[in-house]
Amino acid sequence: MSTEKSVIKGTPEPGPVPKDSIRLYSMRFCPYAQRTRLVLHAKGIKFDTINIHLRNKPEWFLEKNPLGMVPTLETPAGEVIYESPITCEYLDEAYPEKNPAKNDVELQFYKIPVRRLKGEDVSGLEAELKVSLTKLDEHLVKKKTKFFDGDTITMIDYMLWPFFERIEMGDLEPFLDNTPELKKWRAHMLEDPAVKATIHSVESHKAFFKGYAVEKPDYDYGL
Repeated sequence: MSTEKSVIKGTPEPGPVPKDSIRLYSMRFCPYAQRTRLVLHAKGIKFDTINIHLRNKPEWFLEKNPLGMVPTLETPAGEVIYESPITCEYLDEAYPEKNPAKNDVELQFYKIPVRRLKGEDVSGLEAELKVSLTKLDEHLVKKKTKFFDGDTITMIDYMLWPFFERIEMGDLEPFLDNTPELKKWRAHMLEDPAVKATIHSVESHKAFFKGYAVEKPDYDYGL
């Protein structure tokens, strides 16, 4: 069973996870859930997706994950794993055919536009973002590779990507003006099949963010 539209309180619980598959509880526009989707696609893991309405969660989902967070994974044995880095680490260990490096980098791509809309001072966050991007660019310069751990994509690339996908959404493109290697990395990432399988358009991201910023997110935008 897979759903595109988000399920809400009162929706019947889905059946057991098939033996040869894994289930992802997700939300289409969540960058943290996208990390897990990227890894699932990159590793060629068979999975189905249940999108959760995060403001009207089904009771059975809260029984599986009392925190009500996405991403959440459920195995055929009924094991439940949640939180973005933990789900990706689980997939990396449970499906070791590919063994990308484990890493996790947090950027300010959501905080800055949200606080801008609220009229708050974001100069401190912008300074932090510039430093973070410069360090990432310097890493690529030193490595002399397409991606962060070589010329093939690894886990760190997928951990970073959801935020870079949303860079136009927050009008943050100027922050890449002085990071040429990071720009090249972003272009290489756009060619990756897993990225293509999980990407949303700039227009979709902007439309979702507009509602999200005023606490009226449309989880089913575009469906």
